Order: sequence, then structure tokens, then C-alpha cells
Amino acid sequence: MADPKRTGLSVRSERAILLHTILNKGNGYETHLAELANLATTAGANVLDTLTQKRFQIDPYYYVGKGKAKQLALLCKDKSADVVICDDDLAPAQVRNLEEIIDTKVIDRSELILDIFATRAKTTQAKLQVELAQLEYTKPRLKRMWTHLSRIEGGIGTRGPGEKQLEVDRRIISKKIMTLKTKLRQIEQRRASQVKSRKELTKVSLVGYTNAGKSTLMNKLTDAEVFVEDKPFATLDTKTSLCHLGDGNKVVLSDTVGFIRKLPHHLISSFLATLEEVRWADLLLHVVDVSAPDTLEQVNAVYQVLKELGCDNKPMITLLNKVDAVTDRSIITFFQSKHDNTVSISALSGLGLEKLKKEIVHFANRNRKEIKLICNSSNGKLWAYVHQNSKVLNQTFEDSYVHFHILIEEKYLSRLYELRENGDTIHYL
Repeated sequence: MADPKRTGLSVRSERAILLHTILNKGNGYETHLAELANLATTAGANVLDTLTQKRFQIDPYYYVGKGKAKQLALLCKDKSADVVICDDDLAPAQVRNLEEIIDTKVIDRSELILDIFATRAKTTQAKLQVELAQLEYTKPRLKRMWTHLSRIEGGIGTRGPGEKQLEVDRRIISKKIMTLKTKLRQIEQRRASQVKSRKELTKVSLVGYTNAGKSTLMNKLTDAEVFVEDKPFATLDTKTSLCHLGDGNKVVLSDTVGFIRKLPHHLISSFLATLEEVRWADLLLHVVDVSAPDTLEQVNAVYQVLKELGCDNKPMITLLNKVDAVTDRSIITFFQSKHDNTVSISALSGLGLEKLKKEIVHFANRNRKEIKLICNSSNGKLWAYVHQNSKVLNQTFEDSYVHFHILIEEKYLSRLYELRENGDTIHYL
């Protein structure tokens, strides 16, 4: 039997069969298949057909049963398929066993997502992160990978390049992984410095399932001009911009990569530099597509990723997006009953955004005290400190004194008292 011609992780322009195992009752598996088809199309594949099997558990040898694998082989031959895409991550042995039976390349969910990420990465940071994720995925699977990272003669186009070649490749990959991690740590350090430089502003981060509308909302609230497309993972690079909320209120707003169910753990690890914006945020805006048929599953997937990042207990406003496309309003009522802080919006039309801005302002001012300060105009240190560490609502001059009406965070109050001189007074409003 001829071996399947593997040329890497790419599935671009290939004729694909989708393979899905329906576990237990399999409720909602149709939406899982629709998402897999969308991912495959985004990667550039031409989806020909779908094959499913109901099982109590994944088959450890073939992912599906051996009989179903033989049926898949006939389907691949009949459809002249180039690749089979599984809706789960596969062990190297499962891939090898399947490929031997069906004589067609097999790609799992992680490979598919990595392929999409590779096409979406634009900045240096995103490209480094994608390369790191690919290498960490490839390393334990070298025995079945045909295209090697080294240019050492031999091995390319053969199933097993030999132990010596494998060891050389493993060393090459390990060295590259270390180099990439070092570069990404340097990027993280620079980002940390940038965050510290804007410490006086509340940091807000958009999170949500891929294609939930985060980038559209980012463009509505800021002048960031984030790329928007009705496909998964349109945004890979974090975009940060100043968001003006009216009456002089402003926050730093960041758009992040979308989450997805079964998001590979190594991919989350590789994208920590991007997801640091979520970790540093004071407030999360969770954008939920309430028009999606599997909204609750999407929400749970987001929560799972936030838990892995250690951000599941951060303050959050749940944004019920695309409410103008909802026919059954019960889903909105459900979220409002389960979550303390929800806002119904349409990022596309702008519906509900004024209410959202007020909620963000309320959060940003939660630890601020409203104060009337009378300061001698000769007290330059106090005057400068007020402008640097508070929000000045009003400022008037009377004789040799300046009258300030300010909002100031509690952590800056002690220093405010220290800088007072004779005649300076502080009154809480």
C-alpha cells in the first residue's frame, strides 16, 4: 500500500473528509461538526463529506472503530480525498494506524488550528508564538512527520528516518524551542514595562469565543481599526488602544485572540505573551454571541481558558452581543439571571454601547473618592501630584489658592495628605 503523501501540517486547497466521534448521547454534535467545517474552510480545504460514529469512548487504536475506519477508506477512495480531519486531538499511534488503513493523510484538530494560526500571524510576536506552538506539537510526533526541520540528507519522504535522524531532529527542535521562548520572554518584559507606564489608567480586556464580535466592538469603542472578518481567529495579534468614554473618562482597551473549545494546551502556553493582556487587565469584557446555537458551550469554553490563565476570578461584565439577531429572548433572560453584571449590545449597530460605557466608568471609579481640595498656588508639589494621580473634574482660582474638584483613588490619598502645607484643606464630598 502506498503511503499517504504528507507535506507538512497544511491543509490548504486539499479535498477533505471530516471525521467525528459522537460520545454518549451526543447532544449538539451538529454544531461541533459545523464549527469543524468552518475551521477547515478557513484553512483553505474543500470539505467533501462527513463521517460520524457513536461511541461510549474514543477508540485508542483508530479513534473510530476498525470497521468504521475501513468504511472511511472506501469513502476517501470514492471521493478522491486528500486529507481526513478529526474533530479531536489524536495520539501519534492513532494517526499512524488510521493512515495505514485509509491510505490518506490524517490531521487532527490541533494541526488544523495551528495551520489557521500560521496564515493569520502578521506581527513578529504572533509568528514567534505560532512557530513555538508548531514545534511543541511536532516534537513528540517526529516518527510520523515526513518533512523535517533540518536539511540533513535522508528521511524526507520516508515514514521512519531512523533513530539517529530522529535524535538530531529532536535536538534541533529543542534548541529552537528554547530560542523562541527566550525571544517571547523579552517581548513579555517589554509589555510589562508598557503596562507599568500606563498604571494610572484602568486596563480593560476583551475576551470571548472566536468570531463573537470582539474586534467589531473594539473598532466601535476606539480608533484601533482592528481587522474584522467573519471567520475564526481573524485576530491573532493583541491590539491595545485608548478608549474615550465621555466626560474626560478613559481606559486602556485591549482586543485578544478568540478562544475556542478544545483549545490545545500547548497553544495556550505559546500565546501567553499575547494573553498577558488578559492577566494584567483590571476588568474583563466577556463578549458572548447570544445568536449562536451553542452559546452556553462557547461560554463554558471561554471560562475554561480563563481558568487555565488564572483569570477566572477577575471582575467581568458579560456582554450579550448580537441581541438584534436573537429570535428566542429566553437566552438573554437566562444570562441576566445567572450573571450579576450583563449588558445587551450589538457591536455592529452600536446598540447598548452607551450603557456599556457607563458601566466601565462606574467600575473605573469604584475605588475613587470625590474630594474638594483647596491648595495654595505656591505648593507646586501638591498641584503636580493632583494632576498626575487624579481626575480633575473642575479647577478654579481664588486669590492665592487653587480650588480642585477631583476623583482620586484611595491608594493615592496618603501622599496627598503628606504634601499639604499650611492653609491647604481636603473635604470629602
